[in-house]
Amino acid sequence: MKVTIKDIANICRVSAGTVDRALNNRTGISEKTRKKVLKVAEEMNYQPDYTARSLVIGKTMTIGVVLFDLYNRSFAQLLNAIELKARELGYFVYITLSDKKPENEINCIDYLVNRKVDGIILFTVNQGEQFESYLSKFDTPIITIFNYISEKWEYVGIRERQAMKEAVDYIAGEGYQKFIYISPPLAYLGKTNIYTQEERLSGFYEGLKRNDITSNPLIVKNSEYIKELENITFSKDVKVAIVCSTDLYALEVMNYLKKKGLNIPEQVGVMGFDDIDMLKYVTPRLTTVKYPIDEIGKRSVESMVNKINFGDFISTPLLDYEIIKGESI
Repeated sequence: MKVTIKDIANICRVSAGTVDRALNNRTGISEKTRKKVLKVAEEMNYQPDYTARSLVIGKTMTIGVVLFDLYNRSFAQLLNAIELKARELGYFVYITLSDKKPENEINCIDYLVNRKVDGIILFTVNQGEQFESYLSKFDTPIITIFNYISEKWEYVGIRERQAMKEAVDYIAGEGYQKFIYISPPLAYLGKTNIYTQEERLSGFYEGLKRNDITSNPLIVKNSEYIKELENITFSKDVKVAIVCSTDLYALEVMNYLKKKGLNIPEQVGVMGFDDIDMLKYVTPRLTTVKYPIDEIGKRSVESMVNKINFGDFISTPLLDYEIIKGESI
């Protein structure tokens, strides 16, 4: 049988209000009484009734998160940053995964709203007026990350297009003449929200133009990108750069090139995007764009908690990025 505040009060011969003050470290009782109440609560293995507490304070002290999946190391890294900051601020995290399917994402949001989370951090694949109308019917505050929806929704991210443009600047400056661009999510263009991938592709094209690269790049948009590379003959006479829209693709590409006996970066250069934490174990060190994954997680939680407690998000400018000059370019 569950132990209640009244049970503790009867044993300690004090009021339920006194027990409540002791358990929640409030003033109005003596230190002797506080210690007695806490000792009895521990002996009886008292567990707070969070449902009742949430009705009193109007909060569940939970934040919901909607992500694609946890296969990509950057998502796992992001989730870890969110959980750590939430815990520091006294919140628990509900994790839901959409598997990049719009209908699954709607189910995830409905689940979190029905569980009365205090706020939702959303990495969305949905977009459009109908989706925004759906989100607007909830009182639950929402912060979007990575994939932008519109100016109506709080957003934490970076200047994706500018970051990729500067990546191409760096590659061109190292003498690469031909380019291959790998981004399987582009297969969903026009079907789901792939804002980050669209912006990176635009930045890639703008970078080529700015650096007077006239040869047409090969754009690979399918998941069988390694098979696409098998049809290409790499020559020592022309330096080819393979630009990948995430580090995950870049690591697969590097693995393939090594198996083929091609020299990185002399024959083929490889560029990633994200700077996931596992790159420190990879040789040669991948040249990439450092995406502030941990900072995005922390900022989104801080802003959300401010909204929950004080009614306003913390105004967050787009975060900084950095070109990591590794050994693969």
